[in-house]
Amino acid sequence: MIQDLEKIERTVLPIDPSFRAIEREETDRHINEARQNALANDKDEFLLSLMRLLALPGNGHTRLIPNNAILVLPLRFVTIGTAVRLLGAPAGFAGAIGSELISINGVPVSEIEVAAEKFLAGTRQRKRVVGPILFSWPGALARLGAFSGSGTIEYLMRDDTGRISELVPDMANRVPGSALYPRNEHGRADASWSPKTFLEIRDFGQCGLLLVLPSFFDPGETELSNAVAEAAGRARSRPCTPLVIDVRGNTGGNFLRTLPLIDAILEGAEDRRVGVLVDKFTFSAAIVFVAILKHRLGERLELIGEEMGDGLTFFAEGGTIDLSTGGAVVRYSSAFHDWAQGRIDETTPSEIAEEIVPVGTLELDRTWIANSEDVESRDLFCREVLESLNS
Repeated sequence: MIQDLEKIERTVLPIDPSFRAIEREETDRHINEARQNALANDKDEFLLSLMRLLALPGNGHTRLIPNNAILVLPLRFVTIGTAVRLLGAPAGFAGAIGSELISINGVPVSEIEVAAEKFLAGTRQRKRVVGPILFSWPGALARLGAFSGSGTIEYLMRDDTGRISELVPDMANRVPGSALYPRNEHGRADASWSPKTFLEIRDFGQCGLLLVLPSFFDPGETELSNAVAEAAGRARSRPCTPLVIDVRGNTGGNFLRTLPLIDAILEGAEDRRVGVLVDKFTFSAAIVFVAILKHRLGERLELIGEEMGDGLTFFAEGGTIDLSTGGAVVRYSSAFHDWAQGRIDETTPSEIAEEIVPVGTLELDRTWIANSEDVESRDLFCREVLESLNS
């Protein structure tokens, strides 16, 4: 564990520009705490100390990802809206799936969330996305004051009818955190879900088109480009038709490869109106895509859903390093982005600097929170949106 800490001190802290605003004295204090936990051979406390250290800049792209390194109780919690809900559980607890988490060992969820804030990097919405793993991690619950470290953990749940139930899982039954909590959290019931395609098109006839773009991350570097080309072709073929673009659950990737679609949406369509669906699981490059679209469309774009997972000013790029302590991963940043005021600095890559524009803010025009797996409800809602864009 000492070697892991030294790797962070050597590789991350001097490089990541988000740490420039943190006083060295504060950084050293958290490094020393992590070192003491390492010397005590307390793995969970060590990992939590690293989470707190890397959360200091408040930059969501800079963080410790403990998922592969920890064991959790077999309960998958996800924040839907502002409520923490159970989306996965062993057969004996299946009846509670969908219920809202009220308290853990009598401690209200809201209090646990407040205690957890300092361990989680980024915006309020990002913390709601990545934070629920802490509710299944006994070591974290002990640090957050909801578990004594021995005995049982009791979860109080409330279903949609108001019925209260109590879950007391077997403390000996634990699974790797990554089995229930994906590194790029998408908010779906199946933690292993990944998009089967980079584009889904729903044609609502005269009303307009729905373009679903679930991810901009394509290691093969061809499928996303092909999907963008197909979407661009459909947009060009219907220049007077309103569009709804769904980027809920899109955790990012390469926004530069989506620019042809933005060009196509505006090409020969001076009056086209566009609705964009977003949620707290919309991150990084997906937010940049929305920002550029907003900058170019102005009032012709209607932003619908909930606040996204990141703000418009952040540090990104960078990379990851693996820690030997059971597989924890550190995500670090290397480049400054400011899509609010259109600023760059010496760390901003030239290809990104050429595209940065001052967007100001991305305020929601309409709030809509729905299960991203409910396709029928999505289609009904999108038809309504398209009809309103036509009016």
